[in-house]
Amino acid sequence: MTEKIKQLRQQAMALPLQPGVYIMKDERGTVIYIGKAKQLRNRVSQYFGSDTNHTEKVRRMVSCVDRFEYIVAGSEFEALVLECSLIKQYSPKYNILLKDDKGYRYIRVSPPPYSRITEVKQRADDGARYIGPYMSSFVLKQAVDEVNRLFQLSTCKKPLAYGKRLERPCLNHHIGQCCAPCSGRVKEADYAERVEQAVTYLTQGSAKLAVLLEKRMNEAAEALDFETAARLRDRIRALQKLGEKQKVVHSRVPRQDVIALAQAGDTACFEVFRFTAGALCDREEFLTEAVDDAPVARAEFLRRYYSLRESVPPRVALDGPVEDGELLEAWLSERAAAAGERYRVKLVFPQRGEQAQLLAMCRDNAAERVARQLEIGGRDVKALEELQQLLGLADTPHRIESYDISHQSGTDVVGAMVVFCDGRPSRRDYRRFAIRTVQGQDDTACLREVLDRRLREYAEQKDSGEGFGVLPDLILLDGGKPQLEAVKPLVDSFGYDIPVFGLVKDGHHRTRAITAAGGEIAIQGRRAAFTLASSIQEEVHRFAIGYHRQKRRRVIGSTLTGIPGVGEKRAALLLRYFGSVTAVRNADVEQLAAVKGMTRPAAEAIVSFFAEQQEE
Repeated sequence: MTEKIKQLRQQAMALPLQPGVYIMKDERGTVIYIGKAKQLRNRVSQYFGSDTNHTEKVRRMVSCVDRFEYIVAGSEFEALVLECSLIKQYSPKYNILLKDDKGYRYIRVSPPPYSRITEVKQRADDGARYIGPYMSSFVLKQAVDEVNRLFQLSTCKKPLAYGKRLERPCLNHHIGQCCAPCSGRVKEADYAERVEQAVTYLTQGSAKLAVLLEKRMNEAAEALDFETAARLRDRIRALQKLGEKQKVVHSRVPRQDVIALAQAGDTACFEVFRFTAGALCDREEFLTEAVDDAPVARAEFLRRYYSLRESVPPRVALDGPVEDGELLEAWLSERAAAAGERYRVKLVFPQRGEQAQLLAMCRDNAAERVARQLEIGGRDVKALEELQQLLGLADTPHRIESYDISHQSGTDVVGAMVVFCDGRPSRRDYRRFAIRTVQGQDDTACLREVLDRRLREYAEQKDSGEGFGVLPDLILLDGGKPQLEAVKPLVDSFGYDIPVFGLVKDGHHRTRAITAAGGEIAIQGRRAAFTLASSIQEEVHRFAIGYHRQKRRRVIGSTLTGIPGVGEKRAALLLRYFGSVTAVRNADVEQLAAVKGMTRPAAEAIVSFFAEQQEE
């Protein structure tokens, strides 16, 4: 502990045991972190004590702290409100920061004739009509695509005029997505009617437009203008089909936000689905650094996210627990009241049914975004998420280490460690162990030796941050309850909070279940997690057996290399030709001399050597 940290700890121990907000600053006076506390002394002093249980992010932050300030609040709720306000004001680098820089976007309707509807980032003084502004580019693009397809408006840059065949219609016309004004067969007035209907759809909604179209259809039918009535009928049917298509992603809850977290490696993503009138109307995603405590991270995200939003829905569905849930509900309800909404906001954690499916879809999208960021497979991220939920882990495991023992009837015993990072094998981190202290066939004692040596190596190499200098997020043993009971107490004795589980095989040597302290956890129902666990168990088994065979070949080969005239090359030739040392022992001089690379004196030396051994 440095002298500076000792001073900061002394100052922290003098803080009051009251709720409040603490403000960490660096040597330049820049605010780098803001947090709230139920009891200031207890919370702030934790930063400047032992860093054993601190995450890497917290260690970095503490190393930058030069001084801190604090503000006492009347209650924990007041501290939460003050924390949100200060974070919005200072944007400290070590808080979760969400950039609200999307800007406003508009729908542009170009001047007639033959107007085109497009999305633009800003307005211009060009005589066009602008609809907006819109905050969400997702909503905007979806709306523009819908109206152009629904009303068969031109989206290309071809010249348009009536009475002249200027261009041959493109594929959009043949698949019913464009009326082909470029062909010269669409009157200006008819096209203008389509554009006006599209604008009505954008500004007043599909329900209002359907009423207007139905009224005009009836009027056309009464006037015996059946061609116009049929065209309007088709337009109404198209609107109805569009509405049915939009219900593919819907919610029985009329208005809510669905929020899920996914992470892998050093990257995390919060995905937000926003539902209005039961339909998905917007989605947003926010990349951050990997989080170490998911409930705390969710709480911080909610505070930051809704500090940047003018409206709060009456319901927020989350994919896991959140810290200070009741306080957050009170704060969100106050935010909603400030916007003129009279309801109490509820935080819910659906476990089954439609809402759980929406959360799963939201989490899958977050996982895909993380996968794109890290350039890894979305399946790997999903498998790690499933494994986290299955084992009840606090965070998604980034580094998984698996261990196995291999021997032949208690001889040539070896241990093996394989490492999977973000769901993929990290072969440069694989390690092999020659068992030193255990004699005979005792797999559990061998595993204890391997884990003991591995964790001792971490204590010596942790400053390197590579190889043994990195602790795993999860340990998987090739074995069941005996192996788990032998290794888990050892890991705990080092003071490391590392989850340890066993991988159990069935009679066909395939992964069947995961052994936990309370019993076995079936994994066949979680396909992605099952595939990952099976791959890890097969890989560690392969690596252990490979090392055992290699060591055994060296031991066997050393028997032959002890014979005069037989070196490593000739020993390898003989083993490859005869298949075993026993076969070499039973061969005569003629058979040995017939092997390519052998000489008759060397063959005679081999026969004499084994003859002397037999006599002894």
